[in-house]
Amino acid sequence: MNNTIFRFEVPQNETQFNYAPNSPEREGISRELERLKNEITEIPVIIRGQEVRTGKTGTVRMPHNHSHVLATYHMAGEKEAAAAIEAAQAAKQEWMNLSWVERASITLKAAALMARKYRFTLNAATMLGQSKNVHQAEIDAACETIDFLRYNAYFASEIYSNQPRSGFSQLNRMEYRPLEGFVYVVSPFNFTAIGSNLNMSVILMGNTTLWKPATTSLFANYVLMKIFQEAGVPDGVINFLPGGGQEISRRVIPDRNLAGIHLAGSNATFNSLWQQVAANLENYRSYPRLVGETGGKDFVFAHASASAHPLATALIRGAFEYQGQKCSAASRAYIPRSLWKQVRQLLLEMVAEIKMGDVCDFKNFMNAVIDKAAYVRIMGYIDQAKSDCEILCGGKGNDQTGYFIEPTIIVTRNPKSTTMVEEIFGPVLTVFVYEDNEFEETLRLCDETSPYALTGAVFTNDRYAFVKACQVLRYAAGNFYLNDKPTGAMVGLQPFGGARASGTNDKAGGHLNLLRWISPRTIKETFVPPYGFAYPFMQ
Repeated sequence: MNNTIFRFEVPQNETQFNYAPNSPEREGISRELERLKNEITEIPVIIRGQEVRTGKTGTVRMPHNHSHVLATYHMAGEKEAAAAIEAAQAAKQEWMNLSWVERASITLKAAALMARKYRFTLNAATMLGQSKNVHQAEIDAACETIDFLRYNAYFASEIYSNQPRSGFSQLNRMEYRPLEGFVYVVSPFNFTAIGSNLNMSVILMGNTTLWKPATTSLFANYVLMKIFQEAGVPDGVINFLPGGGQEISRRVIPDRNLAGIHLAGSNATFNSLWQQVAANLENYRSYPRLVGETGGKDFVFAHASASAHPLATALIRGAFEYQGQKCSAASRAYIPRSLWKQVRQLLLEMVAEIKMGDVCDFKNFMNAVIDKAAYVRIMGYIDQAKSDCEILCGGKGNDQTGYFIEPTIIVTRNPKSTTMVEEIFGPVLTVFVYEDNEFEETLRLCDETSPYALTGAVFTNDRYAFVKACQVLRYAAGNFYLNDKPTGAMVGLQPFGGARASGTNDKAGGHLNLLRWISPRTIKETFVPPYGFAYPFMQ
């Protein structure tokens, strides 16, 4: 028996490839893009490690060329959900009893496979299926996914080594048990890394999952699932269920053994699942853990002391990288009047340089929004703003070949106009210009305007102004930035999550998230127990 007490060291974040012209990585990703474009992948349901073809199929298409079919997928329904529950429960006992070091070894092998063997495949699938440029795919599908896997092994070692003190005549221990049952994982389209972490953080702690991926990210998510299997994740530990969320949830949510939900997605989806869980509380073996990251209406707030160029750069990158389809994307900005003229000119100059189009053309900074429904929703917000706001630039879309929307900047005189309040999830930034002497009042306005509280950034060169912003905006953002854009949190460095309507703030990329997937048990052993019940005070 191996009785080594093992401890993982703090990992280094994965080094990003830059994909410069004539670089080996540029050639590698280009070859993989061509290969995947010229194939049509069949994506099955995967239950207990077995591929299931239901015959009820759908297609995965490129958002930037929606006539191009990348894959067909088989849809899971209630029957498959029931089989997946049975598989997860059957795999649970052996998986939870496996040493946590062995489970961590599997996650680290998955990270190594992604870093070396499948990096270009995973990135290319993300680029084609989710319309991400090569830089956005690299920092998401490769680097962040790998970082989650490596850091979680380290965080788990920290958790398991945390033990209570023992007295002279007793031994106290803490057992970190997995949850009693299975965990339902619902992942979004916008980050391949999230689909990985929603599952792998949970199974690392000894749990098993049912994975319902977003249809619009199935191409890359299927690549992930195959990597997990190659890394050694046992059959039944993760069960892959593409298909309609409502139909799958209808079978999953009432099940007695539902132990938790791990979700990144819309408020509507998370609220609906929470309500369904509440309606079934009497049925469950234990209260399910509900962990969700649900969106944001993220702000950039500038003080009069801010530097205009870094501010404008942060607004462009924060609002328009990945077409604004990040929960953390800069969506509303508060700019003092004394800075506005210069910032306005810089924004117009930068937007004029932005190229938009196919992901295979590396000159493109922006690509397509994810699907027709997103295109229609985003254009609806822009069209509504045209009636009562100034469209500083952009404002047009074209969905003939792909779902393309120009980077759009709106200037409003109403700080609570629709595009300042509601999450748009597209390349739309709304600016409110405030009077310099109304800094504190506008901070309070920023705090009160949106129901969300995910990310926010303050630009200032005045430390007193920053401290005041921190105080007023204490609950307005779970990730708060000084002189930087509100996107790009890195695993292990800036654990990510927000509260209010942005979710349960369980901080993916840190140890706090892993704590949600364990149920601790305290064990006390008394070496010499007493032989009588009487105490000295009774004499």
